[in-house]
Amino acid sequence: MAYDKFTLLTSTAVPLPIENVDTDQIIPARFLKATERKGFGDNLFRDWRYNNDDTPKKDFVLNNPIYSGKILVGGKNFGSGSSREHAAWAIYDYGFRCVVSSFFADIFKGNAINIGILPVQVSEAFLDQIFKAIEVDPATSITIDLNAQTIKLEATGATESFAINGYKKHNLINGFDDIDYLQAMKSDIKAFASLHSI
Repeated sequence: MAYDKFTLLTSTAVPLPIENVDTDQIIPARFLKATERKGFGDNLFRDWRYNNDDTPKKDFVLNNPIYSGKILVGGKNFGSGSSREHAAWAIYDYGFRCVVSSFFADIFKGNAINIGILPVQVSEAFLDQIFKAIEVDPATSITIDLNAQTIKLEATGATESFAINGYKKHNLINGFDDIDYLQAMKSDIKAFASLHSI
């Protein structure tokens, strides 16, 4: 199994109300040397999180103990810039399982889904509701239901639907990457090959 199955997630959220967050800000290029998915969370938003002397920047949200959870809420156009997979790896390795935004860069969106992060695209109005709810109460919960394809603000009951490709949804629910998906179909593939003398 490539990663944890994703079906239903209820969690507090970390707000990052910044537009046009690109992949170099998510994980700076100097940290791309490793080829395994481990350890990248330590350098998630590295230049925003730390000063040059490696001390934490007190005003950055990930260094603020009142915010926590498995959901990252970003501004419009999240994940723009280069196509590096490491950006998604860093978000997953840090502990986030869902990113919410009003718009995602396509390549980042694909990279995220492929490793078990659910990108939930909502309307700008709903995104604004989420940011306001977290501002009022940092402990507010958000529920992401992948089966129903809905996101719900528990504090207000406000709900919105989101879209996702059916194949990618199937893989997330089962914790599959593309190879796992094919492995799960091995018997069907063998039966087809046998039937057609392949």
